Amino acid sequence: MLTRRKTLELALPVIAAQAATATTGVVDTAVMGRFGDKAALAAVAIAAVAYSFIYWGFGFLRMSTTGLAAQAGGRGDEAEKRAVLLRALLLGGAIGLALLILAPILKPLAFAAFAGTEHVEALAGGYFDARIWGAPAYLMGLAVSGWMLGTGRTGQMLAFQIVMNTVNAGLDTWFVAALGWGPAGIGAGTAIAEWVALAFGLILVRGAFGTHGTLFDRTRLTALFTANRDIMIRTLALVLCFGWFVRSSTLISTAATAGNEVLMQFITVAAFVLDGFAFVAEKEAGEAYGARDASALARAMRLTTEFALGAAIVISLIYFLGGGWVIATFVRDTEARDAALAYLPFCAIVPLIGIAPWQLDGLFLGTTQGRALRNAGVLVAVIYIATDLMLRPAFGNTGVWAAFLCMYVYRAAALGAYVPGLFRKIRTT
Repeated sequence: MLTRRKTLELALPVIAAQAATATTGVVDTAVMGRFGDKAALAAVAIAAVAYSFIYWGFGFLRMSTTGLAAQAGGRGDEAEKRAVLLRALLLGGAIGLALLILAPILKPLAFAAFAGTEHVEALAGGYFDARIWGAPAYLMGLAVSGWMLGTGRTGQMLAFQIVMNTVNAGLDTWFVAALGWGPAGIGAGTAIAEWVALAFGLILVRGAFGTHGTLFDRTRLTALFTANRDIMIRTLALVLCFGWFVRSSTLISTAATAGNEVLMQFITVAAFVLDGFAFVAEKEAGEAYGARDASALARAMRLTTEFALGAAIVISLIYFLGGGWVIATFVRDTEARDAALAYLPFCAIVPLIGIAPWQLDGLFLGTTQGRALRNAGVLVAVIYIATDLMLRPAFGNTGVWAAFLCMYVYRAAALGAYVPGLFRKIRTT
């Protein structure tokens, strides 16, 4: 039975791993903030979101792997648990190679939605061209980290992310500060770090390799692709929301784009840390769903949410009280710094209102309820964009942030509507 002590034992390594993952983007922004100007900072923001459109759409490789591995563990099916990893690795590698081949087509499509200047887009293109070489490693790495989480190997997940982040930070600093490669150096450092982390991760999970008679079982493959399809649509809908936020920023000014990108790193850190509890909920929910134990599922959600709420309060207070110092220290460009400071209070609210949708994500991902995730994600994207279109023309960047905050409320409401049905499904099967 899940206890508060076990919740913390599982969550703390995940939180540390998530913090390490989040600081990858923070390091990118900090390096550009110290050694570049607002154009370079805006270029990294645009290119990073462009990659979000490409990569986050394949986040199902992490999400479905976690849920399916946890459910196999809940049923006591060790062979299937190992097969889940191998299927995800093969799928991730194939998709990564396809992205490399299609890069010349994807690049203009990814940048088409942004209203950056010609100079900013040229800098962003350098980042894109360098980072695309890490695509196969990144996607296979999602499978590795998802399987580690689903099988409760949170300590290994932490080690995997630390290797990735350490290599990325070192190479970013060298390529940009010492060699002067600008945004292209950020992209190259990240791509190399992804390959190094994958090699390390494969060593950690080598015990799962071998012959598996169910690896290409038609029924299991169909279930995998169905879950992945729905989760992919859901993820793309959320990426559209974040991409729309950046696009709306570019319609205000370059300074607003750069300032909002700085604040987005605060949000990323908060989301990744608090997702540590959501990930534990995901793993425990998957096991409970595999065992068809509704009471265990309810207990997992209650315990993880208690800890998540307490952590969110602490993070929001830190942002309110200390966020200004961080911005003043790491952002050199005056206009970008002023824009970030002006909207820091909006950013500091996000951890508090983000708890509900992040925890609900964990519940539905762990139980692989792709249909609910898909429908909620699409609905939220439509309503959020409509809200932004109403508020931004009248209130400028304030409207951009107000609509962005509403998006989290919409996510919680849309997913919450499916919770009673999920518990009825468990109790009747």
